[in-house]
Amino acid sequence: MKNGWQTKTIGDVCEFQRGLTYAKGDEVDVSDNVVLRATNIDLATNRLIFDELKYINDKVIVPESKKVKKGALMICTASGSKSHLGKVALIDEDYGYAFGGFMGMLTPQNGLLPKYLFHLMTTEDYKDFIGALSDGANINNLTFDNLKRFPVPFPPLDEQKRIVAKLDEAFAGLAKAKENAEKNLQNARALFESTLDDVFARNSEDWAVKQLEDVCAIGDGNHSSNYPKKHELVAKGVPFIRATNLVGGEISNEDMRFLSPKKHSQLKKGHLKTGDILFTNRGEIGKMAIVDPSHDGSNLNSQVAWLRCSETLNNRFLFHFLHSGKIKAHLESAKNGAALQQFTIKQIKELKIPIPSKDQQREIVLGLNGLSKETQRLTRLYEQKLEALDSLKKSILHEAFSGNL
Repeated sequence: MKNGWQTKTIGDVCEFQRGLTYAKGDEVDVSDNVVLRATNIDLATNRLIFDELKYINDKVIVPESKKVKKGALMICTASGSKSHLGKVALIDEDYGYAFGGFMGMLTPQNGLLPKYLFHLMTTEDYKDFIGALSDGANINNLTFDNLKRFPVPFPPLDEQKRIVAKLDEAFAGLAKAKENAEKNLQNARALFESTLDDVFARNSEDWAVKQLEDVCAIGDGNHSSNYPKKHELVAKGVPFIRATNLVGGEISNEDMRFLSPKKHSQLKKGHLKTGDILFTNRGEIGKMAIVDPSHDGSNLNSQVAWLRCSETLNNRFLFHFLHSGKIKAHLESAKNGAALQQFTIKQIKELKIPIPSKDQQREIVLGLNGLSKETQRLTRLYEQKLEALDSLKKSILHEAFSGNL
C-alpha cells in the first residue's frame, strides 16, 4: 500500500439505504412517481439509462430516503442473473426518482469521493468479490452485511481527486477509440451487406426467377413421435444438430448432442449430405450454415430445415441469397405483428430466387466469398482491438487502486 493510504471497508465509509417496495397493483402506465430498477443500469458501461422506466400510482408516498441523490451510487442487490448482481451507477443529478426494492443506494461519507468509489466498484477486484459471495451458494441477493466488507484503498482526498481526473481522462480516450473501432466494424459489415443486396437487386433480363422448390429439395428435421428423448442422447455418435449449433455460417460442435446409429436410422427425416444448407425455421429464424464433410450423415432436430440444391443452382449462391436484405425483409414482414416463431417449409419452398447462368453464379460466388473473407478478417481485427481496449481499461483501474497511477 502506498504511503499515506489507508485500507477501509465500504461499511466504514458509506451509508446504505434499501429501495422502495410497493404492490404490483400500484404499477400504472404513467405518473409522476418514477422508479429506477436494475434495467436502468447498463451492465457494460455502468451508466444510468432511462429507456424502461417503471411508474407507480401517484397516491404512493415515496420517502426522500428512497429517492436517488446526486453523488450517491445505485447498486443492484437482487437479480435473476448473477452477472447483474452488484452492478453500480453513479447518480449524477437529483432526478427525484425512487429506486426499487431490488436496488440499494450507497452514499459515500468521511472524505470519500463518490466518483472514486464508483471507479473502484467497476474493477475486477470488486467483481471477483461479488462473484465469491454468490459462487456455490445460489445467492442472487446482496445484503449490506455482505457488501460492507469490501476493502476500499483510501488515499487522502487530493489524491482521490487526482486519480479520478486521470481515470476520466484515460477512459475518455478509450471510449473514443472504442467508438471508432465499433464504427469501423459496422462499416465493414455494412459494405458486405450492401454489396450482397446490390447483387440480388440486378434483376438482369437473362436471370430466371424460380421458386426454391423448383431448384432445391427441401425438408426439415424430425417432429415424429419417435423424436429422440433426452435419455436417448449419447456421448458419442451421429451429430444431432440444433439451431444453437449454427454459428457464423458454420456448424459448431460446441454443446453438440449425439444419437446412436440405431436411433439415427429410425429417424426417417433430417439425414444430411455435404453441401446442404441448413436454415433455422423455428425459434430464432434465419440462422444458417453449410454442411461440411465432417458433418456428412448428421441428423437434424425440429428447429432446422435443410435445402439441397439441384445442378442448376450453386449452393454458395443460394447461401448468399438467403443472407440478403431481401430475404431478411421478407422474414420481417412475415411476423404479422408478432414474434416470428415459425417459417414453414411451405413458405421456404415459395421463396423466389433470381438465377443467372452457372458461370455467372460461380463468378458472383467468387466475388462474394472474397469480400466475405475480408469482412471476417476485419471483423476479427476490430473485435481484437475492442478486447484489447477492455483489457487496457482493467489494467488502468488495477494500477489506479494499487497506488501506481
